[in-house]
Amino acid sequence: MSNAQSAAPTSRREQILKEAARLFAERGFHGVGVDEIGAAVGISGPGLYRHFAGKDAMLAELLVGISERLLEGGRMRVAEGGESPGAVLDALIEGHIDFALDDRPLITLHDRELDRLREADRKRVRQLQRQYVELWVEVVRRVHPLPSEDRARAAVHAVFGLLNSTPHLGRPGALPGRTEMAELLHRLALGAFGAVAGGPAGGEPAAGESIAVGVPGA
Repeated sequence: MSNAQSAAPTSRREQILKEAARLFAERGFHGVGVDEIGAAVGISGPGLYRHFAGKDAMLAELLVGISERLLEGGRMRVAEGGESPGAVLDALIEGHIDFALDDRPLITLHDRELDRLREADRKRVRQLQRQYVELWVEVVRRVHPLPSEDRARAAVHAVFGLLNSTPHLGRPGALPGRTEMAELLHRLALGAFGAVAGGPAGGEPAAGESIAVGVPGA
């Protein structure tokens, strides 16, 4: 996925969204005014209305947008992953780790502000998330054929919880280096899936299972 969801902004609209996500995550949706978002990108608050109808529109684009990008990126990784189910699972894990490390404000926003979306936008986010989960479930069951579908789905949700814990791991400077953190998260995810199948825990792969832990852009 080339870490597309966290690429440097290339337009004023993307700059606004990036700063809005940061400010909303730090202070809460209602704790941030349009003028503050405008100041963060060097334009007047009213100037934002040339790009967005208001804060609600920014929040919707942030949460619907990241759900769309995760699903699109997941589908691409499955399509490009080759014949090895283990390699495909590695690629999915790498992509989600990129998101978890590089887009931490969006995880916080989802946890705190999803219910503020209009019903149609909230349903869209949930629909995209279900498709993303099912994409993983299919791959996990190819790597570990023994678990039932429900067990595999529970494992996927648990791994997402693990990977999405990054906003709660302390200040960025208190974390290990990005490469080291990515490798740790990858091994933990593999270990969790292995445990569901009754395999070894602690990130040690079963025989024939891929152990790639590299992260694009690290």
